[in-house]
Amino acid sequence: MPTITTKDGVEIFYKDWGKGQPIVFSHGWPLSADDWDAQMLFFLNNGFRVIAHDRRGHGRSSQVADGHDMDHYADDLAALTAHLDLKDAVHVGHSTGGGEVVHYIARHGESRVAKAAILSAVPPLMVQTPANPGGLPKDVFDGFQAQLAAGRSQFYREIAAGPFYGYNRPGAKPSEAVIENWWRQGMMGGAKAHYDGIVAFSQTDFTEDLKKITVPVLVMHGDDDQIVPYEDSAPLSAKLLKNGTLKTYKGFPHGMPTTEAATINADLLAFIRS
Repeated sequence: MPTITTKDGVEIFYKDWGKGQPIVFSHGWPLSADDWDAQMLFFLNNGFRVIAHDRRGHGRSSQVADGHDMDHYADDLAALTAHLDLKDAVHVGHSTGGGEVVHYIARHGESRVAKAAILSAVPPLMVQTPANPGGLPKDVFDGFQAQLAAGRSQFYREIAAGPFYGYNRPGAKPSEAVIENWWRQGMMGGAKAHYDGIVAFSQTDFTEDLKKITVPVLVMHGDDDQIVPYEDSAPLSAKLLKNGTLKTYKGFPHGMPTTEAATINADLLAFIRS
């Protein structure tokens, strides 16, 4: 399997298919590069080089105990882009991966980056603070950690079968295959990485990162997102970005890259080619 080794000795698994302008995909918590199957195949068939990695502690990457924070996530992504010597890359991040992309660009600069897109993404800040009154109370995320520690297999099953894809909404038609694939990806990773990752995605404030970015960024978010509520995320991120465009999807769930792949892929392609 293709891997790189980071400066702190972590093996990061990645996929690298095709030729052309590179598109780099950063996945959500607690998943893996496999969550981008629908996008990787689509953009490969449209003449792009597609790259996706498993975040440290996730998927096929090393299940280390430490470094499960946005600084390490961004540095690991930078190590990958440097190893592959990527230029003019488009970075696409979903959920936690959206935070990773934003932090990577702000922390490591734009010399290798052409554009970015963040989908159902956690920036600017998920947790409620005096400066972010619209955020979710810290108790919510403490509860996630408690449920994970008590039995993550059941916890992951419930997330996938319920709010992640909007399968708990009236009239929804849950896909058992999609639910099982989410659970499979989650259980491939390490419990410690996923436990710490809850703090990373919920308590990292990306406000200053967003302000630093000058490349075009497409902010894509469903207004029925039950994981990262719309009002306290996408519109705020788009305002903070110097060159941000907000695209709102009526009724789309958090997992829209999977359940609404045809729409998301077409809009991403139009943005990248614009």
